[in-house]
Amino acid sequence: MKPRVVRCALFALIAVVSAVAGQAQAQTWPDKPITFIVPFAAGGGTDAFARPLAAQLDTQLGKRVLIENRAGAGGTVGASLASKAAPDGYTFFMGAAHHAIAPSLYPNLDYSIEKDFIAVALIARPPQVVVVNPDKVAAKTLAEFIAYAKANPGKLNYGSAGAGTTHHLAGELFKILTKTNIQHVPYRGAGPAMQDLIAGHVPVVFDGLGSSAAPVRAGQLRALAVAAPKRVPAFPDLPTAAEAGLAGYEVSTWYGLFAPKNTPPAIVQQMVKELQKAMQTPAIKEAWERNGSDVPDVTGPAFAKMVSAEIERWRKVVTEANVKLD
Repeated sequence: MKPRVVRCALFALIAVVSAVAGQAQAQTWPDKPITFIVPFAAGGGTDAFARPLAAQLDTQLGKRVLIENRAGAGGTVGASLASKAAPDGYTFFMGAAHHAIAPSLYPNLDYSIEKDFIAVALIARPPQVVVVNPDKVAAKTLAEFIAYAKANPGKLNYGSAGAGTTHHLAGELFKILTKTNIQHVPYRGAGPAMQDLIAGHVPVVFDGLGSSAAPVRAGQLRALAVAAPKRVPAFPDLPTAAEAGLAGYEVSTWYGLFAPKNTPPAIVQQMVKELQKAMQTPAIKEAWERNGSDVPDVTGPAFAKMVSAEIERWRKVVTEANVKLD
C-alpha cells in the first residue's frame, strides 16, 4: 500500500475513534460540575444572564454549574484563560459583544474568538441604555443631558466595563454623534462601574440594560434613553435615542456561550439542547424580559456567523471613531 494511502487511512481511523470516544463521553456527560468562565467582575451585565442560566441548568442537569469571574482587559483575560481550558465539556466561556470588539483594539491577543472557540449559542441581547446618577446630573431627558455636556466640555466622566467594551464604544459613538467631550473612565467590569455610578463617583454610564434595570427600577439611577430601534417592553416609558432626538444612536450588546475548540461535538450538541430547554422555562423568560432582552434561538453555525459579522461591524466603528485604548 502506498504511504499516502496509508496516511489517509490512518487519519480516517483516528477520526472514527475520536467520534466514538466523543459519543461515549457525551453519554455520561455531565458526571461532575461544569464551570462557566465569565470574563468580567461579579454584578455586571454578563452575570445578570449567566447566573440565572446556571441555576436553571443546575436543575436540568443534576450537576452544579459554577460561575468563575475572571475580569480584566475588557474581557480578554477571561477569554484567554477559557481558550486554554481542557476541551472536555466541563468548561464553557460566557463571551459578549466585547469579544467582537477586542480583535480591533488588541493586536496581540493570544487567542481568537473565531478559531479557538466553538460558538455554542447566543444567550441574550439586551440594548444599551444611557443612565445617569440623579444626584449628580440634573438632566431628566437625553436632550437636556446633551445640552449640559456641551456646556461643560471635558468636565464629565463616563464609566465603562473596561477599555474596548461595548460600554466604551457606546460612549465614543455618543460623543461623535453629539459632538461632546466626555472623558472615559474604564473599570474592571460593569459591576464596579455601576457601583461607582450609584455612589456618584461617575455621573453617567452607557450600560447594557441587563445590569441597569434593577437600579433604575429602584430609583438609584435615571435612564434617559435606550439605544435601540424600538422601545423595550420592560420599560415602555423609556424613549429610544431617536425619539429623544439623537438619531443613529443604536448600540446593543449580546452574550453567548462558547466552548474551547476540540470539545466533543456530541457534548456541544447536548449543551445546545439543554440551553434551548432552559430558555423556554418561565423563570428564564421572566428574567430576560425583566433585564430588557428577548429570548434568542441562535445556535451553532448561525451564532458563529453572527460573531464574525459583529467583528467586522465593530472594526468599522473603531476605525471611524479612532478609538485608542486608555
